[in-house]
Amino acid sequence: MTAQKMSFQAEVSRLLEIVTHSLYSDRSVFLRELIANAADACDKLRYLAVTNPGLLTEKNDFQISIKLNQQQQSIHIIDNGIGMNRDELITNLGTIAHSGTAKFIKEHLEKTDKSSGSPSLIGQFGVGFYSAFMVADLVEVISRKIGDEYSWKWSSEGKGEFTIDKSEDETRGTEIILHLKNDQKQFLEAALVKEVVQKYSDHISIPIFLIDGSAKEERINQATALWIRPKAEITDQQYSEFYRHLTHLGSNPWMNLHFKAEGKVDFAALLFIPSERPFDLFHPEQRCHIRLHVKRVFVTDQCPGLLPKWLRFVTGVVDSEDLPLNISRETLQDNPILAKIRQSLIKRILADLQKKAEQNPEEYLVFWKNFGQVLKEGLWEDYDHRPQLLKLLRVASSAQEKTIAISDYVARMKPTQQDIYYLSADSIERAQHSHYLEGFKARGIEVIFMVDPIDEFWIPNIGEIEGKKLISITRSGHDLNKIAPLTQTSEKQPTTNATDGILTLFKIALKDVVKDVQPSQRLYDTIACLVAEAGDADIRLERLLRQYQQTSQQTKRILEINLSHPLVQDLSQYLAKGNQADDIQDIAWIIYEQARLSEGDGLSNPADYQKKVYKFLRRVVG
Repeated sequence: MTAQKMSFQAEVSRLLEIVTHSLYSDRSVFLRELIANAADACDKLRYLAVTNPGLLTEKNDFQISIKLNQQQQSIHIIDNGIGMNRDELITNLGTIAHSGTAKFIKEHLEKTDKSSGSPSLIGQFGVGFYSAFMVADLVEVISRKIGDEYSWKWSSEGKGEFTIDKSEDETRGTEIILHLKNDQKQFLEAALVKEVVQKYSDHISIPIFLIDGSAKEERINQATALWIRPKAEITDQQYSEFYRHLTHLGSNPWMNLHFKAEGKVDFAALLFIPSERPFDLFHPEQRCHIRLHVKRVFVTDQCPGLLPKWLRFVTGVVDSEDLPLNISRETLQDNPILAKIRQSLIKRILADLQKKAEQNPEEYLVFWKNFGQVLKEGLWEDYDHRPQLLKLLRVASSAQEKTIAISDYVARMKPTQQDIYYLSADSIERAQHSHYLEGFKARGIEVIFMVDPIDEFWIPNIGEIEGKKLISITRSGHDLNKIAPLTQTSEKQPTTNATDGILTLFKIALKDVVKDVQPSQRLYDTIACLVAEAGDADIRLERLLRQYQQTSQQTKRILEINLSHPLVQDLSQYLAKGNQADDIQDIAWIIYEQARLSEGDGLSNPADYQKKVYKFLRRVVG
């Protein structure tokens, strides 16, 4: 059978150029990536053998071998794991960066403009295998899947094409052969290979053997599951390397949690919170990244019942002593032991986060910046853990440069203030410049900012924090003068009769588009704004629902008028001249449309708005 030549899928030439020349800061990590893949292949077969005892008729002592061939200038990484068939070789090795090549290239190039090398991107886009091309000008993969009749050989020079053909090899598993470049011969030195393996892969639970120029094998890793070893025996570097093994990231974890639970359920856990956002944090699948083991045997890395979706940024290993070894992935979700493990994990994670927030608040803010938006999802959907999550909540405010806890806000509330005031906005910057804040700032009343879309959903579910109601400042009904007087007021106020007349004319003009026209306490410099009536959907929530096509409704709002605004004073004098009602009603429409624009909505009637503006411009220059 003639070998079939095929093209890589994706923008391979650019991707391999990045991988080869700039993605990795340390070329030796190719060995870490290939060993990690080999260990995964062994773990998968070990699990299948537990659930299907007749699967393994051959020797089942799993191992990884690294063979150095100085004569052929090649390195062989060999495992006796599950193996791959022809289609899997094409899919796994021929589809580069399956999770998004274009995005990967774009983000990497943007990052390398600022700094050389971006090891933190490793593993996020499925490119670990291709690190082999940093040191090799030809890569061959010979693999036979367990139970298959044939083995297959995949080979490529990393220049946009690969070949695939049948192989005569009869050994189960995978052998990767790297034909080293002339300037990479140092990786044929046994001492260097030992050093790299002990640095990056000592924690791998599969034994790794080195074969150097002879048939003699030398064991070069401890092959002890890190999570079952005593914490006192493990260094920070070992924790970090295990984290990198799990995530294929180049960074260190922000925090690790290593503990054993004994009692109702017995399990060991080694969990990590990343120091940066994983690329798939907001992927629609919202996958959990915990590897479940049973008595050191890998079961699955797709176990959504192990942690809630609002803790999906946590990665690590959970090893149960109580789950049956032959448990199927289908029945795992409903297992009562798993439910107990889940509760124990959540309790421990939240407790350690609270401890970090109390002991090192500055460092905790780094975590909150990365994962606070995800943690807020728990406020919406998890009633049982809401009290702990509220303690972890951090918010920006109109009075503080740094994000704060709600308890800090409550401690600074005005003596007569009964409620917690918040403002929803698309960003902190927009919130800081919102005209809704004017009256609050003028009275020294602090307002917290809610800038994540999820805020619109969890806040109505909760209603209050520490006995204080959460009140949106974009709603009507605030009597701010009862809390604090204005620090400065306009010297010239329009008379009551004049303002009553203006409000009446505004109501007549806008009766079809607003629920009411009312004087405002929240405005200080701005002339008018639209607010939601109590009981109606908040303004930002309705906009978000329209944006995601969940509703086409646009609720009528209340138009609030700043009676101290100079234009309102001028209008009161203009009205006193008599027979000016039509002009004032035109101005009412212009002010209403301007209020819509300031909220981010379009004009309700652009043509009519334009005519009215031109009419007044002509009067000014005429």
